[in-house]
Amino acid sequence: MKKIILAIAAVVAVSSAHFPAFAVEGKSSARVIAYYFHGSFRCPTCRKLEQYSREAIETNFKDDLASGKLEFKVVNVEDKGNEHYGSDYQLYAKSLVLSLAKGGKETKWKNMDKIWEYVGNKQRFLDYVTSGVADFIKEAQ
Repeated sequence: MKKIILAIAAVVAVSSAHFPAFAVEGKSSARVIAYYFHGSFRCPTCRKLEQYSREAIETNFKDDLASGKLEFKVVNVEDKGNEHYGSDYQLYAKSLVLSLAKGGKETKWKNMDKIWEYVGNKQRFLDYVTSGVADFIKEAQ
């Protein structure tokens, strides 16, 4: 019996290590994670993408962030253990990816690829990210 419990604990630990954001107990069964993915080299435009993404989310979704329904994570895909994100989300550049998880499993994701197009127009960028996050939050209801 002890071996079975240890085996189950090991499976849970490994699963949590691969998608740690979905392994949070006591949170709503549905949640949204906004990932900003970057590499080790960060140019001014890449930093602006993160800054504008953070601003859109932290300004417009304070309650959702506080309740845990929404989380903003900045991830360096070149750090050890994060390499899988590149293939998981088909990343080809610095990206903002929205992920919806229900019952601890990712059910939907979207690469907000227009951030590169809108980075020169802050208001359009903020509106685009706010709209995308709002759509995912509605689905998490």
